[in-house]
Amino acid sequence: MLMKRRIGTVVYHVLVCGFGLVMIYPLVWMVMSSFKPTNTIFTTASQLIPANPTLENYSNGWAGFAKITFARFFSNSLFISIIATIGTVISSALVGYGLSRCQFFGRRILFVAMLLSMMLPAQVLMIPQYLWYQKLGWVGSYKPLIIPYFFAIQGFFVYLTMNFIDGIPRELDEAAKIDGCSYYGIFARVIFPLITPALITGCIFSFMWRWDDFLSALLYVNESAKYPVSLALKLFSDPGSSSDYGAMFAMATLSIMPAVLMFIFLQKYLVEGISTSGLKG
Repeated sequence: MLMKRRIGTVVYHVLVCGFGLVMIYPLVWMVMSSFKPTNTIFTTASQLIPANPTLENYSNGWAGFAKITFARFFSNSLFISIIATIGTVISSALVGYGLSRCQFFGRRILFVAMLLSMMLPAQVLMIPQYLWYQKLGWVGSYKPLIIPYFFAIQGFFVYLTMNFIDGIPRELDEAAKIDGCSYYGIFARVIFPLITPALITGCIFSFMWRWDDFLSALLYVNESAKYPVSLALKLFSDPGSSSDYGAMFAMATLSIMPAVLMFIFLQKYLVEGISTSGLKG
């Protein structure tokens, strides 16, 4: 019996490690290819370690296009991601608190509407949103990428925060009421400090989603100087002539660093926020 258990454990770990290597290999290949000369990337595709490592791809990629360096694209992505994340976290916390703690007419209808919004594919809303933003005169600016997130348009974060708040004892609210706190005072002094793990979890997911968002930027941003990193990377590929894949892989490697560093340093809060917020079947 003990031998069978050990064999099962070994097989399990071998399969998991093998599956993990298959999943991570494309990322490792991209990072290693960023150190290869562009003209040898695909001719030596089967060779993972570069024979003659070079940093030329990073210098060429960072130089950017038409006197616009990649530092500008990175700053654009940081601006969009940070501001939109702040709006997402604050608005989701307020709406989640209202749905969790406040009793008002239509509360259940709003809750169901929030759940339905999570089930709708983003492609269904793409055309009506574009027409709406076009009438508002927002197309060509960052407004469609930032302002809507200050109004809790993503039900996932509202649901995450709401479930976390539901786990906080209501006796704390009652004690705060006895001390003279209003609903706003309870939220600011009691609820908000206790939902820090959920807020950090929301920050991580929101930042990563906004940082990687290609389609929204493609729809609403039409000036090269305003491109985020996700949209600027496609400029390295030119079907009409040669493509600088080495520079593309180099800048793609740099582009994943903010999300990787954020995950490494905030992983503890991410696990705590998900495990204690009721996100289970």
